[in-house]
Amino acid sequence: MELNPVISLLGRRLRLAVIGGGPGSFIGAMHRQAARLDDRYEIVTGILSSDPEKSKKAALQLGFAPDRLYSNVQEMFAAESARKDGADVIAIMTPNDSHFEYAMSALELGFDVICDKPMTNTLEEAEALHKKIQETGLVFCLTHNYTGYPMVRQAKAMVADGQLGMIRLVQVEYVQGGKADESKPDPSASWRFDPIRGGPSLVMGDIGSHAHNLVRFITGLEIAEVAAEIGNIVPNRAVHDYGGALLRFENGARGSYWVTQAAAGVENCLRIRVSGTKGTLEWMQEFPQALTFKPLHGPSQNRTPNGPDTLPLSARSSRIVAGHPEGFHEGFANLYSDAAEAISARRTGTTANPLSLYFPNSLDGLLGVRFVNSVIESSNANGKWTKC
Repeated sequence: MELNPVISLLGRRLRLAVIGGGPGSFIGAMHRQAARLDDRYEIVTGILSSDPEKSKKAALQLGFAPDRLYSNVQEMFAAESARKDGADVIAIMTPNDSHFEYAMSALELGFDVICDKPMTNTLEEAEALHKKIQETGLVFCLTHNYTGYPMVRQAKAMVADGQLGMIRLVQVEYVQGGKADESKPDPSASWRFDPIRGGPSLVMGDIGSHAHNLVRFITGLEIAEVAAEIGNIVPNRAVHDYGGALLRFENGARGSYWVTQAAAGVENCLRIRVSGTKGTLEWMQEFPQALTFKPLHGPSQNRTPNGPDTLPLSARSSRIVAGHPEGFHEGFANLYSDAAEAISARRTGTTANPLSLYFPNSLDGLLGVRFVNSVIESSNANGKWTKC
């Protein structure tokens, strides 16, 4: 990674306030670690629980100053927007149903926003939020962290460079097994099992949105239509744990899409294959250092971070020397770092490095929510081809 461009532009780190991700949260710790990895942010305050006392206790344990302990999000927004040394950026990692409210409030006060996926639970909210971001000109980063992996970025750059030719076929799957043995989960045990808080489809909001985003990121293509089936594999389950779809792309390419959280024994298998007129790329999240390129005429090739033929978009995303593993933390950190460069450039009226502008944004979030709606609509119509 290059020298810290944020400090070069602003003369200081960006001040970050977080919402959610308190004690016991996996994703909250991931966001905070990602923000600090490249030293572009200082985490100054946050609301870490809906319980004010729990939030303040956790904030003290994270080292927040006593005069920056707040009881709720709106109190934090008001206080930080009034401070000369107030927060610049708000990071949101709360249950899905609050993303829209917190993001809109933050944007109205002039904060740039980093938000966990999915952007919103409803299409109406996604459209309104995207419109607001366009109106304000503020930076919005959606943390589809797999787009931050060096070899995913290598794949995108190779497609954009024409090395695969015209894309003809895409296969993507995201398979987990963590919910394979929960036949009757207590909805109160996790907000994800509550359709109001978690959204209209558990599996699509949790992992289906990642698979959709990965396809769009690597190929640069939009999905025109889907023919889908979605539902539950585990008996007596009231929420979706499975989704499958055939895809038609805007350029005429075809694809298949499969996601589940009920494949017993599988850990976290996100896999994609993209085939064009000149060759095929294959990548698997459980072995993230390897990108396989199979040209039409020639032997299979294995691309790795910092290896031969690494393209600039991939090279800037790797922090260590060839042969060493990078993954989940670093993918998140790449999005935070890229967003920091874009935010610093906006605040100083300068031009951001074009390679820093590949993080998922509100348009990606809007199209993700629209895709989920189309999958559900198609499934409800017994797999009828449905526009996205």
